[in-house]
Amino acid sequence: MNVMHAVVEHRWVQPIDQVRLPDAPSVGGKAANLGELTHARFPVPPAFAVTQDAYLYALDEAGVRGTLRTRGLPPLGADDAALTAAAQELREIVLGISVPATLRAEILEAYHELGDTARVAVRSSAPAEDAADTSFAGIHDSFTDVSGPDALIDAIRKCWASLWSERALTYRGVQGVTEEPSVAVVVQLMVDSDRSGVVFTADPRTGARDRIIVEAAAGLGEVVVGGQVEPDTYVVSKDGFKVLDVHVGSQSFAITVDAEIEHTTDIPVAERGNRVLTDAQLERLALLAVSVEEHYHAPQDLEFAFADDRLWIVQTRPITTLDSARQSPVAAPSEPAGEILAHGLGASPGTVSGRVRVLRSVSDARLLDDGDILVAPMTRPDWLPVLRRAAAIVTDGGGITCHAAIVGRELGRPVVVGTRTATADLLDGSTVTVDGNAGTVREGAMAATEPVPAAAAPAAATRSSWAEPTGTAVYVNLATPDAAEHVAAMDVDGVGLLRAEFMIMDALQGMHPATMLAQGRRKEYVDNMGAAVERIAAAFAPRPVIYRAIDLRTNEFANLTGGDVEPNEDNPMIGYRGCFRYVREPELFRLDLDVVLTVRKRYPNVHLMIPFVRTRWELEQCLGLLDSHPLGADRRMHRWIMAEVPSVVYWIPEYAALGIDGVSIGTNDLTQLVLGVDRDSEICRDLFDTMDPAVLDAVDLIIERASRAGLTTSLCGQAVSTNPTLAEHLVRAGITSVSVTPDAAVITRRNVAAAERRILLDRARFAATHPAEGQAERRRP
Repeated sequence: MNVMHAVVEHRWVQPIDQVRLPDAPSVGGKAANLGELTHARFPVPPAFAVTQDAYLYALDEAGVRGTLRTRGLPPLGADDAALTAAAQELREIVLGISVPATLRAEILEAYHELGDTARVAVRSSAPAEDAADTSFAGIHDSFTDVSGPDALIDAIRKCWASLWSERALTYRGVQGVTEEPSVAVVVQLMVDSDRSGVVFTADPRTGARDRIIVEAAAGLGEVVVGGQVEPDTYVVSKDGFKVLDVHVGSQSFAITVDAEIEHTTDIPVAERGNRVLTDAQLERLALLAVSVEEHYHAPQDLEFAFADDRLWIVQTRPITTLDSARQSPVAAPSEPAGEILAHGLGASPGTVSGRVRVLRSVSDARLLDDGDILVAPMTRPDWLPVLRRAAAIVTDGGGITCHAAIVGRELGRPVVVGTRTATADLLDGSTVTVDGNAGTVREGAMAATEPVPAAAAPAAATRSSWAEPTGTAVYVNLATPDAAEHVAAMDVDGVGLLRAEFMIMDALQGMHPATMLAQGRRKEYVDNMGAAVERIAAAFAPRPVIYRAIDLRTNEFANLTGGDVEPNEDNPMIGYRGCFRYVREPELFRLDLDVVLTVRKRYPNVHLMIPFVRTRWELEQCLGLLDSHPLGADRRMHRWIMAEVPSVVYWIPEYAALGIDGVSIGTNDLTQLVLGVDRDSEICRDLFDTMDPAVLDAVDLIIERASRAGLTTSLCGQAVSTNPTLAEHLVRAGITSVSVTPDAAVITRRNVAAAERRILLDRARFAATHPAEGQAERRRP
C-alpha cells in the first residue's frame, strides 16, 4: 500500500465502515445506508465517503462560497435562457476550483486503500437521498468506471457541480429550499459482475409483503436500473424462498469487463432465452434481501451483483411507495395446498379453493354451480354470466389482456391464463386451489379460505386512502355495473373505458342482435342496456363515463343464438368489426346510439367512443349515422375514437376536422398490429410487449399529433400501472389521462404522481414560459 496514508489526518473523508445511518446529514443517505450495511457485516464493496463539509471547505478555500450562496437560487419562472445561463456560470465556477492539497491528499489516501489504479463508481449522496423522503434522488450526477487519481478528483468535482445544474436549481426553487445546498460523494469499488439487478423485499406493484420481486440481467447492473433491456423477472416466496414465477426477459447485449475495460458484448441468439439466475442463486439473494429488510425493519429496494458467484449489495433504500392496504384481502392459509397441477400466467390476484368444473363451451354453463372453479379452453364475452358465478377462472390459452383476465380483474376473481393443458390436466369435480398471483393451480384446498365478494376486490383503494392529486387524470375500465358503486368510491376521475360487449350479453339474453331485432324486441334491449349504463353513470356522476360502442368480432357474435348469419373469417381479430361494421350494419350502431340517448337524458356525463377506426371515409360515414340520429343533435356529448390501428397516426388531423374530441389509445390492439402478433396467442405471448420501442414510438406520435390537433388523449392498458418508466414516458409526452382496471388504480395514481414530481422542472418552466398553452391544457376535459 502507499505510504502516504500514514501521515494523512481524516477530516473530510470517512471510510464506509465508520459510517452509520445517523451520519446521513454529513455523508448523505446513500453513503449512510452503505455504512450501516457494512457495519452489520453485509457484503458491501469497499468504499469511502467524501463528506459535504469537504465540499464546503473546497468552496471556502477557492473564495466562491459566498458567490454561489448569493446567486444560486434563480427566481421560479425564470425563462429558459436565463436559467441555462445561470446554471452554466455556476457549474463553471465549481468545475474551475482547485481541490485543496490537504483534501486531495486525504481523498487519494482513501482511494489507494482500494487499490492504486482501482476502478470505482463515484456517486452523489445528498443528505435526503435514499432515505424515507427520497425527493432529491436522481437530481445530482453519478459516474462509473472511474480509474486513476486525476479522474477520481475530476469526477468528485463534477458531482459537486451537479448541485448547480438547471434541474437542481429549479427543483430547489420549486420545493422552496432556501438553505445553502451541499452534497457528499460516495466512492465505491466497482464490482465486475456477470449478473446483476434489483431486488424488492415487497411487491412494489401490489404492496404484498409475502413475496420478493427480483429483476436481473447479464453483465453490469446499469442495463437494469437504466432500463436498457427487459430483465428477467422472478417472484420468490418469503416463506421457504420458493420460486413462484419466472418470466425470462429479452436481453440482446450485456455490459461486461475485459482487462478492466467496460464494453458491450452481444449475447448469442441461442442463449437469449436462458434464465439469468438459477433457483439456488435466487434463494441466496432472497435470504440476503430479507436479512437486510429485518435489519431496517422496513421493506427494501436493493441493487445486487454476482461476481464469480460472490454476491454483493451495492446499494439499498427503503421502498417508499408501498400501501399496506394493497395486500390481498384473502386470508393466507394456515396450511399450503398440495402439488402444482397447472401453471400459467397470473392475470388477476387472489387465492381461492373450490371444485373444478371444466366447460368446453358456454352452452355447458348450467353445469357450473356458484363458487366452482371455471376451467375452459378460453372465454369470450358471452361467458360473462358464467364468470360471475365462478370463484376463479383458469384457461388453456390467452394472455393478461384476454377476456377472462379483464373480467376476472374487474370481478375480483383469481385468474390463471395460458396454462396450455388445464382442461386436460384438471379432473372435473376435484378440489383445487387457484393462486392468481403466482399463476398456479394446486391440488386440494387451503386450510382456511375466505372468498372475496366481487365488489371487495379493489377495497384498498377507496377514498379513505387517497393518494396525492395528479394533473394527469386516472380513470378506470369497467365492463359491468356489478361493482360500480364501490369502484366509484375510489380515488378515480371517471370511467375511461366502459366496454359495451360484456353488458350486451345480459341485454341480448344469449341472442344475436339481428334475431332480437327481428323479434321486435328492440325496446327490451335498449331498456336493459340503458339500466346497466345508468347504474354506472349515476355512481360516477358528474365524473365522465366513456361508453365504447359494441366491438364484438364475428367469431364472438357467432356463439349467440342466431349467430349462424355471421361470416366465417380466418382472422376475425382484424376482420369485420368496429367502425366498419357500423357502416355496413347501421341498425347495430343505432342500438348503441339509442342506449346512450336514453341514458344521457338523466346522466349527461356519459359520452360515446367508436372503436377500431381504420380510415377516414368509414369514420365520416359512421359520424353521418350519428348526426342523423337524435343523439347527434346533442353537441355537449364528447365524441371519442379508439386509437388502436396504426393508421390513426396519419389520419388524426382529418379525424379532428370531422369533429372528434378525443382519442383513447388501446395498447392491446395497437401492440398486436404494430408487432404483428395475435394478442390472444399463448404461443406468441413473449412477443407481445407494449414497451417495445416501435409501440412506444406509435404512442408518442398519436399523443403528439392529437395534442397538436386539440384533442384529449388517454391510454387504456395495464402496463402503466406496473411500469413507472412508462408512466413517466406518457406524462412527459403530454397524455391527458390513463385508464386501468380498478385493482390497479392506486398504484397507477402513485406511479403517475411520482412521474409528475420527477418532471416538475419541465412543467414549471413550461407553465412559466408558455402561459397561454398551459391555460389551454388545463381547460381540456
